[in-house]
Amino acid sequence: MKNTWLINLTSFACLIVSGILISGCNNQPKPAIVTNATPPKPVLMDPFRYHKLIEVSPGEDYDILSWGRGSSKVGAFEILHSDSAGNKYSTTTGDLDGAIVDVFNTDMDLDGNPEILIQTKTNDTLYNTHVFAFEFTNGKADKLDFPKLTEQQKQGYRGNDSFYVKDGKLEREFPLYTGSGKLAKPTGQKRQLEYGMRNNQFNVHTLSKDSTKVSPVVKPVVKPQSTASKPVKHTTEKKKKKKHRRHHSDEG
Repeated sequence: MKNTWLINLTSFACLIVSGILISGCNNQPKPAIVTNATPPKPVLMDPFRYHKLIEVSPGEDYDILSWGRGSSKVGAFEILHSDSAGNKYSTTTGDLDGAIVDVFNTDMDLDGNPEILIQTKTNDTLYNTHVFAFEFTNGKADKLDFPKLTEQQKQGYRGNDSFYVKDGKLEREFPLYTGSGKLAKPTGQKRQLEYGMRNNQFNVHTLSKDSTKVSPVVKPVVKPQSTASKPVKHTTEKKKKKKHRRHHSDEG
């Protein structure tokens, strides 16, 4: 009995020591797990400079790329259309003056044919924004004429355009400046344009209130000089009546 009691006591002591060791291991601080929130973008190999994938529908994708060796101011772009469901593939290319800023996908005329809009920044010092527009019908690309800014819309324009899609329309904003050349200063206002489409033709609506003039010049109102009309004297000529004298002759 004595030996059995010693064995049980020894086993109980071992269990207590093991529990202390295990709890001590669990209390040790665990190393923090480092996770990258945003995975790094894949690096494009030369001669490619830009790439964006647009998925219009499952199995229908558009890869937009730009490339060029040598000078970075000129190059070319291409649109790779992949219709994996119908096993159809097409390529659309064009010359590029400058660099691609962003690419948008719209269906502004709601005809079911996707539109690919490529925003580029040209080498022009003033009007440095250009948009390439294409509509794809059954895999075939039709080039569309993106409207240029009118003389009224150009007032105060110095570039720095911002494009985005809202409610199926293409929105365009740019800050307004006053003055010209290096003396141009921002006014703090923006001009906002909205682009739509009908029958494969763009239409533009100005949404901002300041589209007429950047800094209206108030010209003094010159009142026309009022020339007081002098009263006209009406002269009436009085007719003089001739008196006829009667001559009396004495007959004798």
